[in-house]
Amino acid sequence: MRRYLHITWHMALLASPLARASKQEGRERKMTKREEIDLKRYIRNIPDFPKPGILFYDISTLLRDADAWQIAMARLARQVAPWEPDMLAAVESRGFLTAAPLADRLGCGLLMMRKPGKLPGATIAHTYDLEYGSDTLQIQADAIKPGQRVVVMDDLLATGGTLAASVALLRKAGANVVGASLLVELTGLGGRDKLDIPVKSLLSYED
Repeated sequence: MRRYLHITWHMALLASPLARASKQEGRERKMTKREEIDLKRYIRNIPDFPKPGILFYDISTLLRDADAWQIAMARLARQVAPWEPDMLAAVESRGFLTAAPLADRLGCGLLMMRKPGKLPGATIAHTYDLEYGSDTLQIQADAIKPGQRVVVMDDLLATGGTLAASVALLRKAGANVVGASLLVELTGLGGRDKLDIPVKSLLSYED
């Protein structure tokens, strides 16, 4: 009996590190495989939406895939973390989709930038020009403490008008805007040229 216990204990000692090593190796293989995933496979292109001549990059298909979405969030977190933000500013409305889970991952605050009439209490507003007409963004007046490090979050950077307006609004409120983070950037439209802050995008398309 004593010999049997000795052998069993000896094999358990051997098996334990082997099991841990095997488990770690499996995790590393899984992580490597995840890192190799091309997230563009999960972005659907829809022509002539919302009007003829426009190619729409639909992130709904990315959102629906739990694994792909987790990978996207992990990659965004690695992009944004070096800026050490106190706050993420989410542009209405698809910016909410990335900013909320990312704020949770990074342990920072979250504020919403919304169209007029959507936020209660006193607000700060910024009106900006569009190709045909104008638009306005607002934040709550007490959303930011002067000097706080803020990163702007949106799903897409195209011509850059909305993002530039977001930066202007945040600065009006006293923020130190340290960067902008996007899921998708249409590089051919030159949107980042309108911005005087660092810009990082997860996926880029030339058209």
